[in-house]
Amino acid sequence: MDSGSLFELADQLKALREEKKSADEQAKRLGAAISKVEFALSEAMALSETQNFTRAGNTFYLKTRLHASAVAGHRDELFAEMKKRGFGGLVHEAVHADALASFVKEQLGEKDALPGWLADLVNVYHKTTVGVRKAGKKE
Repeated sequence: MDSGSLFELADQLKALREEKKSADEQAKRLGAAISKVEFALSEAMALSETQNFTRAGNTFYLKTRLHASAVAGHRDELFAEMKKRGFGGLVHEAVHADALASFVKEQLGEKDALPGWLADLVNVYHKTTVGVRKAGKKE
């Protein structure tokens, strides 16, 4: 391989990495902008008591998802308590965030309160976002 093609490939690699870096930065900016507008729209929908609406062929709807994580510094204690109480099947080196959220949702149950042993070990919050999907055709 001659040095000309070697240098061409090096230049291509450098250009592609710079393009990727620029795209990553743009994706971060877009993600922040999306979060800001999504929050504003979800607040406006909640204030107007609008669960969903259709615009330009898309249905916009409020959705709430539970997120749960171990309280800082209490991860090992949480895992030990879960194992002690028969929920060790969920515990690995780490509990997947979705699995922990599902477990917490089950523990909240109808009382909407965590059992005492769990209350100080996990942080729980609900995040409301706006989902978008193609609207169904009207007949």
